[in-house]
Amino acid sequence: MARLVAGPAVAIVVMGVTGCGKTTVGALLAQRLEVPYLEADDFHPAANVAKMKAGIPLTDEDRRPWLAAIAQRITADTDRRPVVSCSALKRRYRDLLRQADPRIWFLLLAIDKATAAQRVAARPDHFMPASLVASQFADLEPLCGEPGYTVDATWPPPDIATAAVRQLIVDGLHPAFVRAGLPRAGLGGGGLR
Repeated sequence: MARLVAGPAVAIVVMGVTGCGKTTVGALLAQRLEVPYLEADDFHPAANVAKMKAGIPLTDEDRRPWLAAIAQRITADTDRRPVVSCSALKRRYRDLLRQADPRIWFLLLAIDKATAAQRVAARPDHFMPASLVASQFADLEPLCGEPGYTVDATWPPPDIATAAVRQLIVDGLHPAFVRAGLPRAGLGGGGLR
């Protein structure tokens, strides 16, 4: 496994629709980078969770305090910027997060509707039902001229984390990296940027 000497200079938001693997990839990436990990679902007010459990999509107004709480937490630790798993579907949501830290880097996990719906249906204990997958895709605005990287969410999570670390290095956002453990071969298609 790759070993980092120092964490990235920016907060990283692992984003995408429900079922794309944000939690799995986010936790793995934070572990690799040796930085804190934040799960955005933990910041939802009870009313938001109740709406989603009932199959009601959140509105922009519902998401505003949730995103503000995440933004506040991102900047709470000035020494080590976290990896955060957060849908961040619309550019205006990402802009709200950037108000707290304009240097945030986004990792978009791209996935098709059928695969996302299949994954969501397979997690019966989660508050987000498969019936809301379509509304997530309706809201999704892919990265466009924003700092970040888009990767295929069907890749194995360790390969996604490796691709993200490599892109952070390419983008000059990771100051020191020991290359031990990084595969030399490509990851089968590179980013979807």
